Amino acid sequence: MRLLAIDTSSEACAVGVVDGVRAVMRSETVGRGHAERLMGMIEAALREADLKPADLDCIAVTVGPGSFTGLRVGIAAARGLALAIGRPAVGIGTLAIHAEAARATAGSQSVLAVLAAGRGELYGAVYAADGSEREAPRAATAQVLAALVGPGIVIAGSGADLVLAALPMDMKPVVAHRSASPDIGALCRLAVLAPSPVAPPKPLYLRLPDAKPQDGARIARR
Repeated sequence: MRLLAIDTSSEACAVGVVDGVRAVMRSETVGRGHAERLMGMIEAALREADLKPADLDCIAVTVGPGSFTGLRVGIAAARGLALAIGRPAVGIGTLAIHAEAARATAGSQSVLAVLAAGRGELYGAVYAADGSEREAPRAATAQVLAALVGPGIVIAGSGADLVLAALPMDMKPVVAHRSASPDIGALCRLAVLAPSPVAPPKPLYLRLPDAKPQDGARIARR
């Protein structure tokens, strides 16, 4: 499979191109500059892989949870490119990618993937050793997510230390990684195995955005 993977869910902007033989991975910390950097990075990665957009079989993109603005940029790019070349676009959850990266280092074990979400909360989900979802993604406190930690579960993601702090002193689960940004290689691996999508990818929002329109600025509908 010739695959283009896109991640704009965090402060990093990352793309990956794989064709079964070669793999080209690029990642830059851009803060909120995803819209300015993404298309140039895609073009550079395809050029390095000696591929054109029309050569691709599939486009994969992270759908969240993550940065509201970043997710919209990546998903819009993936859907637009997929439409232009007549290929499917598949959405992969950010927490599932963190769990896949954890299994790559810690082995085939169950994973609690947790990411800092602000407002005193974390995004978290539990995945079985085979990658299947055991506890669906949610936004919750570290104490609530710590209750999901059981024997043999490893922890992964930027919220790992907050979960550890909420556990009893006698519980010492392994932390596979503390990354805030998804691993683009893990995204590629999951995308290759993903079933054919039945609908275009859309953002996975686990709570409302911090910024809301002011009531006084609303225009009355007629």
